[in-house]
Amino acid sequence: MITIENADKALKDYYLDAVSAQLNDGISPFFSAIEKSAVNVYGKDVKMAVIRGTSGNILAGAEDGNLPDPYKNRYLSIVTPLKNLYGTIEISDKALRASRESSGAFVNLVNAEMEGLIASAKQNFQRMLFGDGSGKMCKILDSVSNTEYEVDTVKDYFAGMQVDVVPKVTGTGDSYGVYITSVNKEKSTITFATPISDTITNGEVYPRGSKDNELCGLGAIFDAATLYGYQKTAEPYFAPYVVDAKGALTEDMLTDMLDYVEENCNSKINMIICSYKTRKRIAALIADNRRVVNTTDARTGFGVVAVNDVPVYADKYCPDDRILFLNTDDFLLSQLCDWEWLEDESGKILKQVPGKAAYTATLVKYAELICKKPCGQAMLKNI
Repeated sequence: MITIENADKALKDYYLDAVSAQLNDGISPFFSAIEKSAVNVYGKDVKMAVIRGTSGNILAGAEDGNLPDPYKNRYLSIVTPLKNLYGTIEISDKALRASRESSGAFVNLVNAEMEGLIASAKQNFQRMLFGDGSGKMCKILDSVSNTEYEVDTVKDYFAGMQVDVVPKVTGTGDSYGVYITSVNKEKSTITFATPISDTITNGEVYPRGSKDNELCGLGAIFDAATLYGYQKTAEPYFAPYVVDAKGALTEDMLTDMLDYVEENCNSKINMIICSYKTRKRIAALIADNRRVVNTTDARTGFGVVAVNDVPVYADKYCPDDRILFLNTDDFLLSQLCDWEWLEDESGKILKQVPGKAAYTATLVKYAELICKKPCGQAMLKNI
């Protein structure tokens, strides 16, 4: 017989490992390539010392000459808080009771919840890797009606998401917690499930409760003025190499970026990331010289096109206007732990929702994306 107790035990003993494995594999080529570790986690923060510039002093000298003075390494300290990542499933008491006499029915019930959780978690984690930590999805430009609004960026994955509009509006139309029911890519509009009576033009849309709480992704590394508390203009170590293509894209631009980073930044690019649209442009450029390579990278398991033997990956969350040149060895997902169930004081996972005939279970992960050498990365923008 299925009870809350053995359902709780099943989630802990049988589902956790499977869910963790699926959430750690297949998210994106970039995520697959970077290291995951708890080594630099201290309490609630990630703390790491990086060396700016040369790490030693090797000089040639006369046989009876003085030995070189020791080089004074210049250390920079990265300190940033871990971000809180959550995923929740909900099982109604009615559904649980209906499957009480059938373990197969219970398994099907939990599997359906888990599949939805995994799909949502993968999508949001992949999106965060390209964000700037703010969680901003788009800006509202104008209203078409009290439910449909024109935005500056529209993506298919917006549909079905529960979002906040900031700043919060007052009056009868509360913009917090509204759902996006549909998107229109041709008109660049999104439609909310709930009418909003107040003006929200110039408002910004964020995933529900996520404003300023997301991973410090590639958007922060390439677009933000500060990184890990350092002003990029004052500390060049935290400033990636950025080139404005001014609306043009040539094969020489791609190879020049690779050469510059290796020659001037003491870094070797091993991954290029762009949108699907941009990857087609890159493939077309290389095809003109009959040097297209379509293969599968054994390291990440994703199909690629290569430029000077550097794989080019397409990611749906990478904006169309840029190409990112990354050394994935410089990136680290610092995490306090892998995905785990949130337990109460008695060790239970399933908890009754206050005031509802339903039970919830929550997966948690405390992590932050760290780039140990931002100056070793590059971006070609406005392509």
